[in-house]
Amino acid sequence: MTRVGKHTAGKAAVAAAAAAAGDSTPSDRRPLYFAAFLLLADAALVALIIVFVPYTKIDWDAWTLSWRGRDYTKIEGDTGPLVYPAGFLYVYSAIKFLTARPSLPCAGRLPKPNMLPPSSIQLLVCSVASMAPFIAAVSIKMNVLLFAPSVLLLMLRPMSIKGVLFALLGAAVLQVLLGMPFLLLHPVEYISRAFNLGRVFIHFWSVNFKFVPEKLFVSKELAVALLALHLTTLIVFAHYKWLKTEGGLFHFLYSRFKDATSIRHFIFCKPKLSTLNIVTVMFVGNFIGIVCARSLHYQFYSWYFNSLPFLLWKTRFPNIYEDHYICWCGTLLEYYPSTAYSSLILLFLHISILFGLWSSPAEYPYANGKT
Repeated sequence: MTRVGKHTAGKAAVAAAAAAAGDSTPSDRRPLYFAAFLLLADAALVALIIVFVPYTKIDWDAWTLSWRGRDYTKIEGDTGPLVYPAGFLYVYSAIKFLTARPSLPCAGRLPKPNMLPPSSIQLLVCSVASMAPFIAAVSIKMNVLLFAPSVLLLMLRPMSIKGVLFALLGAAVLQVLLGMPFLLLHPVEYISRAFNLGRVFIHFWSVNFKFVPEKLFVSKELAVALLALHLTTLIVFAHYKWLKTEGGLFHFLYSRFKDATSIRHFIFCKPKLSTLNIVTVMFVGNFIGIVCARSLHYQFYSWYFNSLPFLLWKTRFPNIYEDHYICWCGTLLEYYPSTAYSSLILLFLHISILFGLWSSPAEYPYANGKT
């Protein structure tokens, strides 16, 4: 498929998303039907995997640990103390209750992802994003915070500073409500365990930066350097790519603070953002965090595998290379035990994808050609 063909497929996927909203012709629904077919086929494949593939429960026993009391420092599983927010505890406790037996293969099996065409996976991930609100997801797994800069930018575009502050206040209230049973009795213990941003992973289990000596790997110097690199890369992308239409990051922020003094800009003051731009900013922002992450474990592939086809579609890479990138990233993240060489190759692939995204044209962010 040529580059023109790739972009045509992408537009078809966006048209399919519009078709789901009921504002398109029947002919535009063909990508949507194909995506539905892929979902059913994937469900059938997962069912076959559950039945015929030997079960590996990984961290299932730790995730469905039995807990009593409200002191987070005393809630532990087979692999150590509980380090996830309260939402995680509620969700997996509910799954354990529904499955009755935590050892059931269907209870803890995570399917290996299939490689889907970019145009189809784009639609699928858009649908998933609409069903899993960012704010609620933060209460389950902290890696969702990698989306936070992108979410904040997307909120600032159609909303004023005041509107964003009210939204952030609502997000904070939700986190407090979910953690209330623990915050009332042991607030320090809960916050220090559930939202520990300084936690250091074991060097042996990492598949990212495994080539770095362990002493340097666990050091604060490396953590600070990667955090600085993460923030710098986000700022560069925001200034030169995502906010190019608004004159760059700093001009955009100035306009937002200026709008904060106007009553008519209290909540919404900009036209609707395009679906394609929302997906691009979210996925690229998350991927930047993946590239700069000090430690990635094998199961962390689930953080971004479903966005890889879309990200590669956004680059200028030929189609045949895109398929190779997806396969190699999946192989290296599942390679056990990881080595310095596998880690270096994985980092090279990540950086090359990021460079491809940087060299791609900046897209217009608003729907219907309006500013």
